[in-house]
Amino acid sequence: MPFIPHTEADVHDMLAVIGAETIDDLFDEIDPRLRNVSLDAIPEGASEQEITRLMRERAGQDEGGLCFIGAGAYEHHIPAAVWEITTRGEFYSAYTPYQPEASQGTLQVVYEYQTMMCGLTGMDVSNASLYDGASALAEAVLMAVRANRKSKSRRVLLPKSVHPFYRQVARNICANQAIDFEVVDFDAEHGTVDRAALDRWAGEDVTALVIPQPNFFGALEDVDALTDWAHDNGALAIGVVNPLSLALLKAPGRWGGGDGADIVVGEGQPLGAPLAGGGPYFGLLCCRKKHVRQMPGRVVGRALDADGCDGYVLTLQPREQHIRRSKATSNICTNQGLLVTAATIHMSLLGPEGLRRTAATCAANTRALVKRLTAIDGVSRVFDGPYFHETVLRLPMAADAALEALAERGVFGGLALADHYDGLNDTVLVCATETKTAGDLDAYAEALAAVLETHAAPA
Repeated sequence: MPFIPHTEADVHDMLAVIGAETIDDLFDEIDPRLRNVSLDAIPEGASEQEITRLMRERAGQDEGGLCFIGAGAYEHHIPAAVWEITTRGEFYSAYTPYQPEASQGTLQVVYEYQTMMCGLTGMDVSNASLYDGASALAEAVLMAVRANRKSKSRRVLLPKSVHPFYRQVARNICANQAIDFEVVDFDAEHGTVDRAALDRWAGEDVTALVIPQPNFFGALEDVDALTDWAHDNGALAIGVVNPLSLALLKAPGRWGGGDGADIVVGEGQPLGAPLAGGGPYFGLLCCRKKHVRQMPGRVVGRALDADGCDGYVLTLQPREQHIRRSKATSNICTNQGLLVTAATIHMSLLGPEGLRRTAATCAANTRALVKRLTAIDGVSRVFDGPYFHETVLRLPMAADAALEALAERGVFGGLALADHYDGLNDTVLVCATETKTAGDLDAYAEALAAVLETHAAPA
């Protein structure tokens, strides 16, 4: 219906009922120093034409370069059919299935997505879904505290080898829940969780251990040993994964010598979502069936109707707007439905073999890149050990300066780690996906060699 503004009489009558003289009186609890802030720094309004030109210029800054940055968001080939189908009206404008009467098409997409995610992770149940990988980790921590009833400590072991932004988001979201995050250091030689560092918590009350695979440095953790350590010490095992890597690596549901990880989360962006300047993406979360009542989000199930035909229903929806009310596990109000739709179509088009080939090509390209770059004098790998499709290199000059010089040559060379980790000065996290050709790898190596030669040349 059209918007009908309040008349002056309407406003006067409402204020009279409330007991306020003016609308400003409704906000008198806000400090005047915050209400009367100068807006001089905000530019004057611009026309539609001016805004369009500005945004095109800014978008153009992201074009034309070779991207070797990973660190949680990856440049993958997305078949044209993925977004041609996803942006059809019946998908593009369909809202999330809040209510049981949601369309069968929407529910089936979610059901198929959940089935695929369970297949990738080896877990029993998948939700659909969360905002991103970082908030998914925070939700998994809250879920673990609820699910691990034997633990009273609310202590969660969080390795430094977990993405630094994930760690920050988890702390921010869980800070007021009396959850104690305790840092587990990484081995300086391998870049993986320091098993000796875990000894200080052996036998103590620990609620959960977070296990990244691959970790932020691209290194492969000893997930079997870490999962067994968690269970032996009464803790839940929370896996943080790259879903594409699971096409090659052991599924979290088979980690360790027992039942595998208890909860698995990750960033779904590698499955059909473009980089898009940082989003939107979506977070995946899977768990064991015994923990499903503590899982945020929704679960779609399949049943037979009276005519024997398949029907799709919201089997579980533990949200604050539904029957659980104050006992809801989360106030997540969207399942990032459009991104889940794209991921479902993407996985359907590639299939298991396509995902395996993509993951294998990513791994091979990264090794080929590392071979080229470490052949340059002064460039070396920081950590020794197996990795998936990114790794850390040390440069013979300041990493920030090197990356800036590379960008001027049309190469986005990676992420400098000095701001995130002590002791990793002059280091860069590099990544090569299936989108890179041998010529692209050569171009990076040639550009880096030129930058280092210029840096080494006397002034």
